[in-house]
Formats: sequence, C-alpha cells, structure tokens
Amino acid sequence: MMQSGIFTAYFPYGLEETAKKIRSHGFNTVQLDLHFKDIDLSAGKLDKQNTKKVRDTFRAHDLPICAVSGYTNIIHPDLAHRKANVERLKEIIRNARNFGTAYVISETGTYNTESEWMSDPKNKSEEGFETCRKVISELAQEAYDHGAMFLLETYVNNVVGSVEETVRMFAQVDHPGLGLLMDPTNYFETHNIDAMDKVVNQVFDTLADKIKIAHAKDVARAGDDKSEKHADIGDDDALASHTFRGVGEIVLNAPGTGSLNYDLYLKRLAEKHPNIPIIIEHLDEADVPRAKKFLDDKFIAHGL
Repeated sequence: MMQSGIFTAYFPYGLEETAKKIRSHGFNTVQLDLHFKDIDLSAGKLDKQNTKKVRDTFRAHDLPICAVSGYTNIIHPDLAHRKANVERLKEIIRNARNFGTAYVISETGTYNTESEWMSDPKNKSEEGFETCRKVISELAQEAYDHGAMFLLETYVNNVVGSVEETVRMFAQVDHPGLGLLMDPTNYFETHNIDAMDKVVNQVFDTLADKIKIAHAKDVARAGDDKSEKHADIGDDDALASHTFRGVGEIVLNAPGTGSLNYDLYLKRLAEKHPNIPIIIEHLDEADVPRAKKFLDDKFIAHGL
C-alpha cells in the first residue's frame, strides 16, 4: 500500500515531541527537515551521533525517514553563495544513509537575486541550463559515491520547470545517482493549468521510471481554491504570475483544497509505484487531520 507521510517542519517542536505528534496523526513515514528546537543539525553538525539520534527517534515511533529535505538554490548567481549552498547539500547527501534513507531532495534553483522562488530570464537560457546540469551531475555522483540518490524536484520558476526541461535534464544526466521527486502541482502556470490532466499524464508517460518519492499538495488559480488557508510560510514571496507558497495568480495549497485531479494522480502513481511514500505539504498543523483524511479516503477509494 502507499505510505502517507508529512514534512517534519510542520511540527515546530523538539525531536521527540515532533515524532510523537506526527505518529498521533497516523502517519507511517516522514520527510525530514533539519530543524528541531533541541538538536543542532546545521552545517558541520551532521555527525554520527546526531544523525543516529534523529533516525532512531523516528524509528521508535514507527516513522522511518523516507527522504531528507536539502532544498537550496544550487545555481545561486553569487558564486560564493552557490558554493556554500552546494557544499551544504553534499553534506546532507553524504549523511543520508545515517538518517536511514537514500534520498535527498532539492529543486534546481534560479538566477534571481531577490528570491530563490522567483524566475529569471537566465533560467531559460542555454548557459543557465548547462551550469545547472554540471551541478546536478556533481550531486548525482556525490550521492552515488555515498550509497544515496539526489532527487530533482521540478518547479516552474526554476531552471528545470517543465516536463520538457525535466526530460532533457534526465537525458543529459543519465546517472544512477539521480532520481525524481514527483509533485505534479509544480508544473503549472497560467498557460497550462487548464490542461491539467494532459500535463499530469505527460509527466508519467515520460518520467515514471525516475520517480522515487511523491508529494501531496494542491494547485489552483487564485480565488478558485477551496480553502482560505494556503501555506503557513513564505507568503511574502509574491510573483506576477506564480508563487511557491500561496499568493499570486496560481496558488499551491494544501491537498484537497485545489483543482488537482487526485484520482488521476494516484492512479498513475500506483501503476509503477504501489508502495511509494506520499508526503503531505503546504499546510499548517491545525489542517493536518483534514489533509490526512483526504488522502486516506483517496487511498481507500482506489484500493491503495
């Protein structure tokens, strides 16, 4: 059966309390965010003692870690900043197995200097793509060398922001250390949101064998979503056409509050990945029971 999980960051507590609260909602896996009130997991602190403590705490609550969040701007236009971001991501990759997983996730970044979620003309240039390709190749090799896998997460405002760009990147970085984080909502802008099912099918038709972990959130045109509550962080990052967290012409909100065809999404996901972890995101703690029930009901309806 499919495994339902959630990002640990939606529970801003100490390590033990976070694990207890997540398990109390009936989840059976987590995507690990490296932020807890009582343990330092910042750069240089991912030693064996800390990583083992985190892994064992979640395991003790029947919550194996299925992936680690490594989100950062891997092609930041400031070269020193870019180097620091990439080195931190490599540090996380090297320690993934100590957390009990092979998978570390990040988007592909942007050349925008104001926000890592905003687009930039260079993102769609050949130079921009090639720079990104080189970094992804490095990350894939780093992951492979340490028994891990770097998962690319497509996002419209980044260098890899469409189905076609995702396919191209996997063709050019054909490496066992590279996989795909599947989140269909990240592919939509105003020009293609009315062809949602077509785009979702296109992703699965071309990239299904690359998928390792899946996310569960939603997408809608602003004003069409079914909830007044979008994301709990980052709402100041408003864009003209799209935003990563909850404002703009397109909103990315909690699962079950938008327009994504979850019946199609889960059907296609189950075809090749019937046991895949699906990680809920873009909500606050108070909305977790509703979102969990929404996903569980979909699982039951489809026999997953």
